[in-house]
Amino acid sequence: MATRAKRQPRIEPTFGDTGSSLLDLRLGPRDRPTAPSGKKTSKTKSRKSTKTSSKKPAGKKSTPSRRSQTKKSTASRRGGRSGSKRRSQKRKNRFQARTAFGRLLKRGLYWSMVLGIWGSIAVVCIIGYYAAFLPPTSEWQVPARPPNVKIVASNGSLIANRGDTGGEAVRLEQLPPYLPNAVIAIEDRRYRSHIGVDPIGLARALYINVTAGRLTQGGSTLTQQLAKNLFLEPDRTIKRKIQELVLAFWLEAEYSKDEILEMYLNRVYLGSGAYGVDAAARRYFGKSARLLTIPEAATIAGLLKAPSRYSPARNPDLAEDRAQLVLAAMHEEGYITAGEAKNALAAPAQVVRRYTTASENYAADWVMDVLPHFVGSIEKDIIVDTTIDPGMQGAAETALRAALSENRQTLGVSQGAVVTLDTAGAVKAMVGGADYSKSQFNRAVYAKRQPGSAFKPFVYLAALENGMTPQSVRQDKPITIGGWSPKNYTKQHYGAVTLTRSLSLSLNTVAAQLAYEVGVGTVASTAQRLGITSDMKKNLSLSLGTSEVTPLEIASAYVPFSNGGYGVLPHIIRRIRTVDGKTLYSRSGDGRGRVVARGAVGNMNLMMAETLMTGTGRKARLDSGRPAGGKTGTSQDFRDAWFIGYTGNLTTAVWFGNDNNSPTKKATGGSLPAIVWKEVMDKAHDGLPVADLPGVPNLPANVSAPRKPVPNATVGSGSEPIPPAPIGGDPEPGDRRGPLNLLRNLFGGG
Repeated sequence: MATRAKRQPRIEPTFGDTGSSLLDLRLGPRDRPTAPSGKKTSKTKSRKSTKTSSKKPAGKKSTPSRRSQTKKSTASRRGGRSGSKRRSQKRKNRFQARTAFGRLLKRGLYWSMVLGIWGSIAVVCIIGYYAAFLPPTSEWQVPARPPNVKIVASNGSLIANRGDTGGEAVRLEQLPPYLPNAVIAIEDRRYRSHIGVDPIGLARALYINVTAGRLTQGGSTLTQQLAKNLFLEPDRTIKRKIQELVLAFWLEAEYSKDEILEMYLNRVYLGSGAYGVDAAARRYFGKSARLLTIPEAATIAGLLKAPSRYSPARNPDLAEDRAQLVLAAMHEEGYITAGEAKNALAAPAQVVRRYTTASENYAADWVMDVLPHFVGSIEKDIIVDTTIDPGMQGAAETALRAALSENRQTLGVSQGAVVTLDTAGAVKAMVGGADYSKSQFNRAVYAKRQPGSAFKPFVYLAALENGMTPQSVRQDKPITIGGWSPKNYTKQHYGAVTLTRSLSLSLNTVAAQLAYEVGVGTVASTAQRLGITSDMKKNLSLSLGTSEVTPLEIASAYVPFSNGGYGVLPHIIRRIRTVDGKTLYSRSGDGRGRVVARGAVGNMNLMMAETLMTGTGRKARLDSGRPAGGKTGTSQDFRDAWFIGYTGNLTTAVWFGNDNNSPTKKATGGSLPAIVWKEVMDKAHDGLPVADLPGVPNLPANVSAPRKPVPNATVGSGSEPIPPAPIGGDPEPGDRRGPLNLLRNLFGGG
């Protein structure tokens, strides 16, 4: 600010020495100062001019420069004071503004701190409140992974994994590195650096959800997801989310990143009942997780967002699109090269659908049904060695499915079952239905159906054990027992026939007579002795197979004819062991022991072989010429069609029908079941040595008389088709040598 000039003393006007001189009060040009700023009245100007003129001393020359400077200085002082005031005011305003902003900032910081402190206290209180619902920290521990049951075939190949997970637990180092990296890339990119919670991810998810107006993205880390899977219910509540945070911090403190990642990969749900990457790899790609390719790993990682929606088995297009996003994320994070990403995009993963349709699953399910009887509760992963032969299993499945595909419409059959046992009762093949993915009901084990004439061998065995022989003769003629008149399929009668001939032609009249002669109770006990366990109605209709049995049950009851008369217990488990090799169970024992005398076995084999040679089972004759025996069966109204037969090596039962028990279009045991049985047994015997049927005797001709006349009895009904022209020729009535000589030639007898 300019210093104000010191005010000059006022100079009063004086007069000259000579009195004659007159005072000239007029102002000259030099006496007129510069007009001041602002408007002045003329009166004021005149006054000022007078004062100014009177200041000039007489006789001196005026000094306009000094006067002008004085005026200018005054004007300058006035103008300077005005600019200075403005500058001062601006500085003052700026200072006040800065002061106000400072005060506002201080207040903001203060209240932010206050709110932050109270907010932190509130958060801690909320966390503490919900954390209080958790067990004490001393009791926190990762629960054991549900045990897996690895079921393998007789050659060691995998049949299926069963248990709550559906797959093995695999170590992280056993997996290809791109599998865990794919999971990290798409689910939790900062997994290696965060402490269990990812603030950046949470903020991003919050922003996306707010801008979208709905919940579209989550911010949970892999650790949080593992905490939820291990300890919590999947409900969406504040309580669960806070507990998840607490447990995630605990997991990060207790376990390494690799351990957490390994637990996550072995437990996460990946759709279709698969828990863990190994279960998913087998479910979708038919291989262990150890063998996954890059596109397969990307597909599995893509399932984590929504297992059902992105399932390659249900929505292959969505699964492929999701896998492409995973591959892009993997490349962006540097887990795969551009070339690897390009190759993976060009060759997307292909789902193996056999896992869901394979017939081996029926066998695996039965293993799980019987497993508790051998080891009780399962606390760790175990391996179950079974008796299943993969070659025989494949042959049975192929034959059954082809038959159903070709005859579903023409014969009106929609389901079937095949079961094959060896001479010890070990199940070598089991097909419980047409397609496991569509129906998991195991018809081979649990479907109880009327066997029809396939039950007659037990009637004839009871007759042989009660003094008759294959050459015993009975009359095939219309009979009535207690108001019941059993009829043959063709409504024809052959007169006097041997038991061998009547069995091969499946004559209902003769079977009913034999059941009455030996007693229905004797027939039932004979069947039970050989292996029939289902309840049987003890009336004469039992002789025609009106009591229901399962395919496995009746197949096991035929095995004594194959092994020389020894009863068996059908079984599928050979050994149970832990993954570290400890044996928990090993099968021992020989089953039921001898249940049929060797002589009776030989006689039955003679008779049963005739069925394939000249009787109703001719379509089942094996191409290899192997000795075989068997029996057809057709239930009432053609609801069930059976063929059960055997060689010296194997026994197989085949059933066709409908689950709703509706009649077929006249499907008989001698047609479709016999054809399938032949296909299964021809392939099953590849590489097996030829074995004779046991006990085939050199029998003399003998005709026995009925033990007692046929009176009344309470019965049902039954039927079995008879071919119109048996191969090999029919014996004349009373000719007892035709069938016998034919079988002697077949088996080398005298």
